[in-house]
Amino acid sequence: MKRIAVFTSGGDAPGMNAAVRSVMRSASKLGLHVFRINRGYQGMIEGDIQRLENLDVKNIIHRGGTILKTARSNDFRTKEGRQQAADSLMSFDIEGVIAIGGNGTFTGAKIFHEEHHIPFIGVPGTIDNDLYGTDFTIGFDTAINTAIDAIDKIRDTADSHNRLFFIEVMGRHSGFIGLYTGLGSGSSGILIPEKAHDTEALINVLKKGIKRKKLFSLVVVAEGDESGGAMKIAERVKKEFPQYETKVTIIGHLQRGGSPTCMDRILASRLGHAAVKALISGETNKMVGQINNKIKLTPFEDCISKENRPSKDLLELAEILALG
Repeated sequence: MKRIAVFTSGGDAPGMNAAVRSVMRSASKLGLHVFRINRGYQGMIEGDIQRLENLDVKNIIHRGGTILKTARSNDFRTKEGRQQAADSLMSFDIEGVIAIGGNGTFTGAKIFHEEHHIPFIGVPGTIDNDLYGTDFTIGFDTAINTAIDAIDKIRDTADSHNRLFFIEVMGRHSGFIGLYTGLGSGSSGILIPEKAHDTEALINVLKKGIKRKKLFSLVVVAEGDESGGAMKIAERVKKEFPQYETKVTIIGHLQRGGSPTCMDRILASRLGHAAVKALISGETNKMVGQINNKIKLTPFEDCISKENRPSKDLLELAEILALG
């Protein structure tokens, strides 16, 4: 194998650039030619492919987003679109591909490999931390630190004005961001999709806080919680607490951006290097991940079909620490 390509797909995540840098430098050290596919699968279909050089990855380790850009591609969902993508790769004599992304990215890679037999190795890049086969995904650490920084600032104004704040974080199907930011910020309540919640139970926790003369409360809500988003839950709860001025803050896409943390830079660098080694070793249709500080390969099928859920220990801890 002498010619490989790398692309980023799906939602952007801080640390993707560090992964691209690691892929480029690791491949270069091994004498491989590396090509960049811009705008994910859509760029692959359109032939938006160029040589990637070491100079291109200079001074990008600290940058958020992705220099390769990313896009959703409805065309790639069709057999005709995937054929066009295969033709593009063959026109550049590309022998293997490294895909940096999440569940949807790996689903596409699995189907594409089955149809066209081009080796693919995945690198987990998503802030949601919802991929089976790795303890943490690239971007997750930055996202939770961004959210905690925002919540710490909200805490200041909540304390000053005797307010009840509902803070919505990202996590449509996964509550990792909500759980970690809730624990790390000392919130009075954490509502995430993986755990059924009773609004009455939350109200009771907040009432206990009032009895202890607590002047303000923070509740973290994952956008995909079954009870609804922060706006809906706040409407139900605020009727019980006329003494509080109830506010809602939606942190939103702020969590996707920003310079990656040291942990994300190192994780991305390690996984990018491991992806190159796996590809030239003949591995395919697998994701590189880090489990118990060791590199592990997990088939795309398992990454896609199996769930990565918050541990019961952390969920129990959240209940214990949320005493109002």
